Amino acid sequence: MRPERLNELRDIYRNWVDELGSLLIEAFHYLALFVIGASIVWSAVVAYGGMMLQGHATLGDILLLFIYLEFGAMVGIYFKTSVMPVTCLIYIAITALSRMLIGDIQAHHHIDNGILLVSVSILLLAISTRILRKPPFSDN
Repeated sequence: MRPERLNELRDIYRNWVDELGSLLIEAFHYLALFVIGASIVWSAVVAYGGMMLQGHATLGDILLLFIYLEFGAMVGIYFKTSVMPVTCLIYIAITALSRMLIGDIQAHHHIDNGILLVSVSILLLAISTRILRKPPFSDN
């Protein structure tokens, strides 16, 4: 067999293996997204069921549901666009820090340095969303 023919067969084999690898990665990607999405829904339903059994929802419980909502939106956006929406992660962090802040204030009823640090963290995250959405020194 000629060397040109061997090179041609090797290229065909590599292309086939590359296509198979891409297909397997994409299948795993979709499977993982469905598992993550189902886990988010399951967790939200269990949290909501706990609220129903408790007979009321606290502000922390409602913020937890918002966290689940943001996770679900993030998975949906990633599923449709294959782009990780960083701003969703920042919104989740802001909501989680707010939930922690409210819980800490309700439990201890006094202000300390931890509350100040969490508040500054929330402010920095809010500023970062503004920077990501529109650069602060742009002409637009």
